[in-house]
Amino acid sequence: MSDKAILEINGSKHEFPLVRGTENETAINIKTLRSDTGGITTIDPGYKNTGACESSITFLDGEKGILRYRGYSIEELAEKADFLEVVYLLIFGNLPTQEQLDKFHTDIKAKSIVDDDVKKILDAFPKTAHPMGVLSSLTSALTAFNPTSVNVDSEEDMYNTVVKILGKFPVLVAWTMRKKQGLPLDYGDNSLGYVENVLKMMFRKPNEEYVQNEILVNALDKLLILHADHEQNCSTSTVRIVGSSHAGLFASLSAGISALWGPLHGGANQAVLEMLEAIKADDGDTKKYMAKAKDKNDSFRLMGFGHRVYKNFDPRARIIKKAADEVLGDLGVEDPILDIAKGLEKEALEDQYFVDRKLYPNVDFYSGIIYRAMGIPTEMFTVMFALGRLPGWIAQWREMRLRKEPIGRPRQMYIGETLREFKSINKR
Repeated sequence: MSDKAILEINGSKHEFPLVRGTENETAINIKTLRSDTGGITTIDPGYKNTGACESSITFLDGEKGILRYRGYSIEELAEKADFLEVVYLLIFGNLPTQEQLDKFHTDIKAKSIVDDDVKKILDAFPKTAHPMGVLSSLTSALTAFNPTSVNVDSEEDMYNTVVKILGKFPVLVAWTMRKKQGLPLDYGDNSLGYVENVLKMMFRKPNEEYVQNEILVNALDKLLILHADHEQNCSTSTVRIVGSSHAGLFASLSAGISALWGPLHGGANQAVLEMLEAIKADDGDTKKYMAKAKDKNDSFRLMGFGHRVYKNFDPRARIIKKAADEVLGDLGVEDPILDIAKGLEKEALEDQYFVDRKLYPNVDFYSGIIYRAMGIPTEMFTVMFALGRLPGWIAQWREMRLRKEPIGRPRQMYIGETLREFKSINKR
């Protein structure tokens, strides 16, 4: 294969080097396109065919259904690692030794106290505020309580900033939910593991002892691992581009949370439950809605099926389906919404229309079912997604800063008015 691409414009040929990744992906390096061609740029709405960076964090092959973190398959990580090990792997590049993992967890717990004045900010929000808006605001507010900018060239500085946000973020997540439910706020239990502590902070009632359910711990652990990173998606790209201006980590993460909020991104699992609620309100007839989904003239959209990247079965969905079955079996939840979900799943996996188009249930479908069964409110689903995606955002921000990437500055194609003469107001 040639190591260059040739672009011919108006009879003039321009050469651009090819870049190859370690998984044999090939890209055309067009960073000199504009200068070489006298101002010509490319148009790529949504950047679907544009690589904004080189990264060694996550490999994704949507056609083959492959997802790997730092070279490790998502299947093996979900089976053999816990969330905190995956956090360390994503951010620092390798799986930790037991000594490194113990120190990492100890340091996170030591930084988990959130300044009590943050409660005053939380108190200012009405209970009607969406949890994602609250979480984004509280994450940004951490900047005010930690005003010193991180020296990215100092490993110690970077490490301390990482453990600080990993310690405080679960507290903000729990507070966001408890505020909505009118429950008292606390700082968790340092005797527990990372995921166990998250669950206790979210669900502990002030008038009864909290008892851990290992099946729920395992399910949440897997969900967080599966959501930990997903290459250059909308929120991750947002974190990187905000960070490229040398904005701090907390501010960049806040921007990522806002990007994740959208229903086309992190809000998809919330949209799944809202769809199920709508089907329930219409007599719960799943066959009717499967028919609507197949009707090209019907505006109904089946949420939680298929994926814009995976053209095969979402590998994360294969893993979490088992956890969903275990959670529903253990809790014995009687919920018509979950019955509708199981009915849709069964029909989609057996209906030739969906099988031929590879419209399988995706991770958003199963995560919504699990969160519902666990008792997490629908509006908190995207917040849980953010908790899982946090290490990926941190890893991407850290990589971008260490690589000293330039500030993000996309080009555009102007299609507005050409030069116009200004007319005084009485002549308009």
